[in-house]
Amino acid sequence: MECCMLCPRKCSVDRRSDSASSKTGVCGQTEKIKIARAALHYWEEPCISGKNGSGAVFFSGCSLKCVFCQNRDISAGGFGKEISIERLADIFLELQEKGAENINLVTPTHFIPQIRAALDMVRADLKLPVVYNSSGYESVESLKLLAGYIDIYLPDFKYADKGLAAELSKAGDYPECAVLAIDEMVRQVTEIYKSGGSHTEGICSFDDRGMMRHGVIIRHLVLPGHVRNSKAALRLLYERYNNMLYYSIMNQYTPPTDETILAKLSADCPELTRKLTGREYEKTIDYALDLGITNAYVQEGGTASESFIPPFDLEGV
Repeated sequence: MECCMLCPRKCSVDRRSDSASSKTGVCGQTEKIKIARAALHYWEEPCISGKNGSGAVFFSGCSLKCVFCQNRDISAGGFGKEISIERLADIFLELQEKGAENINLVTPTHFIPQIRAALDMVRADLKLPVVYNSSGYESVESLKLLAGYIDIYLPDFKYADKGLAAELSKAGDYPECAVLAIDEMVRQVTEIYKSGGSHTEGICSFDDRGMMRHGVIIRHLVLPGHVRNSKAALRLLYERYNNMLYYSIMNQYTPPTDETILAKLSADCPELTRKLTGREYEKTIDYALDLGITNAYVQEGGTASESFIPPFDLEGV
């Protein structure tokens, strides 16, 4: 934490809160873990949520600055409660006791060392798969710290277009960084997937209920007005990974409700002030099928709803 290089921003700031030179980088966080919610979550992919719900721990802060962020209150708004590593370890076990299908670490990048320490504390008692649920904007060096700790990687792949990544997330290097990060995720899972599950598909293994035990699911959110980017992203991914992993192609984009943010979007990115049309999503899915993608989750109906955004009310913290 004295010179933080955990994400591709490589801010190199001293995040130690007791240091005279203490600062926060792009993520906005000190070394103290801050979370906004730790509860059963039912709106992930079916093999993650199952019937009982995923044990989702939502960390505050984020190294991306997406203008369309769905979790803005915690990613950029600073909401959350500071907790100790010991408390995080207890939360993992509490979620297990509540019947969670897994431990789902949501936007965890900037707390990787603390998460490792918490997982070490519960290694003997935690029997659930651990899910690393991230934006995909990761450092390979940091991901290597997680080898042996993570069972399921659930990264986004938002952009194939560098210009769009710079415009919408202030990260023109996103495509390159995300591909290298997913390569590392695939490498790690490839080494462990055979040890679990009753059947396997590519590098993914599932139990007899269809719940994923090890694997990689790459998420792509189709953005209104940007089907071309979605097609390019899916083509890049399929050419690299084929059907050795799973894809999740989402249509749940929800325009911000804050009037100030909407006004800014109206001026800079007017297409993001509306929901995705059915035709845009159909074009994307048809393209995925034409590529040869078979291992995929798709969304049907009017999924662009506030129900996908949980209440950040410090439940379980």
